[in-house]
Amino acid sequence: MKKKRMTLHEKAEAAMKKAVRQVVLRHKKTGRPLAIWKDGKTVLISPDKIK
Repeated sequence: MKKKRMTLHEKAEAAMKKAVRQVVLRHKKTGRPLAIWKDGKTVLISPDKIK
């Protein structure tokens, strides 16, 4: 079975998702709140509420 070659867009999206996942895990491990954008405002999520 042949693997599908990823387009540049797919590679970029996969890299971004991996980077975000690493940042979220790092914040959870170190106990730092995570800043996100929600409803046009910056919101801090406490590390114990990070999924």
